[in-house]
Amino acid sequence: MEQSAELPTTVFEQFAHGDLDAFESLFRQFQGEVYRWTVRIVRDHGIAEDLTVETFWRIHRAHARFDPKRSFGAWARRIATNTALDYLKRSRRETELPEDMAATALPDPGIQQDVRERVGKAFRRLPAKLRIATTLALIEEEPYQEIAEALGISVGAVKLRVFRAVRLLRKQLKQLGVEP
Repeated sequence: MEQSAELPTTVFEQFAHGDLDAFESLFRQFQGEVYRWTVRIVRDHGIAEDLTVETFWRIHRAHARFDPKRSFGAWARRIATNTALDYLKRSRRETELPEDMAATALPDPGIQQDVRERVGKAFRRLPAKLRIATTLALIEEEPYQEIAEALGISVGAVKLRVFRAVRLLRKQLKQLGVEP
């Protein structure tokens, strides 16, 4: 989500000064990318649509804090991540893990479904900050640097959150009778 060569720097400057036409132009240019980023975090297309609208509402309200010399895409990703994090904290509605996440198929489909449900349950118990970092790093395979920029933390902090999440998942899975 980097600044597009199609948009002159003046659009970013105009947006920073509150120009509504510039905001509309940026909305048209970046809405798809913000949506795709958000759906990676919340794992639900309908919720991601709502959160994309909320993200752009926040972007519009924060226009004066935007530095036109910096990447609008990175700034929008950061706001989208915070919006999704707020949603996850507020709703406690956890998302399901993808069906194809299991590395090896178990011989008995009943056992496989039970294990998948236990893994999903353990994953949903993770704190929202750990779940976002882990989802983006391990499921979506986003680069740590991009995750760090979106979360507003260092790469080391992203790695630490993923490490802590994996450690918590192992502990929870053991309690649920699943040996990782």
